[in-house]
Amino acid sequence: MAQEKLQNLISAKLGASVRSMEAMKNNDLMVVLDLKDFIASLGTLKNDPALGFSTLMNHLGVDYGDRMAVIYNLYSQVHRAKITVRVFLDRKQPEIPSLERAFPGIGWYERETFDLLGIRFTGHSNMKRLLLPEDWEGYPLRKDYVYPTSYNGIETAREDLLDCGLSNAECGVSETIEHITTLNPKSAIRNPK
Repeated sequence: MAQEKLQNLISAKLGASVRSMEAMKNNDLMVVLDLKDFIASLGTLKNDPALGFSTLMNHLGVDYGDRMAVIYNLYSQVHRAKITVRVFLDRKQPEIPSLERAFPGIGWYERETFDLLGIRFTGHSNMKRLLLPEDWEGYPLRKDYVYPTSYNGIETAREDLLDCGLSNAECGVSETIEHITTLNPKSAIRNPK
C-alpha cells in the first residue's frame, strides 16, 4: 500500500488521537499520538483488520530535555509496512499506560526504560529496576543526570578512557582525537584512512 494511502487510513481510523503524522527518511511513517487516547489508539492499530500493526518490533524512551517520549515500532503483515509511534510525556512526572497486556514481551523493555529514564508504566505487573540496584538514585540516561562519585563505598569515577598516558601510536590510536572528531561520520566509514 502506498504511504499516502496508509496515512489516510490511519488518520481515518484514529481521528483526533493523531497529533501529527509524517514520512520519515527511511520511508516509514512517524505517528505522534495523544497520551489520553494512547491505549485505544494502539488497540485500533493492532486489532483493526484493515491496519493489522500486530507486531511490536521495538520500544524505547527518549529524553528531549524539555519533555520525554516513548517510541514504539510496529509492523503490519497486512501492509508489509512499519510505523513509528511516538507519545510525548510530561518531564516532571513521565507516566504512560503499560502495553504488557497487548504485547506481553514488552514487560522487560518497559522495566529497562523505567530503570534508565524514570518513565513509569502504569499497570505494569512488576515495575521495578531491571539493570541497576533498587537503591540506585536517579536515572542515568536522563540529560540532567549527575553521575555519583561513589555507590555503597565503591568509587564510581572513571578515568578518561582515551588517555592511556602514552602517545597515540603506543595506545593503538592511529589518528589524533582532534582529527577523528572533525570527520564526517559517513565519510569516515566509507573512506577509512
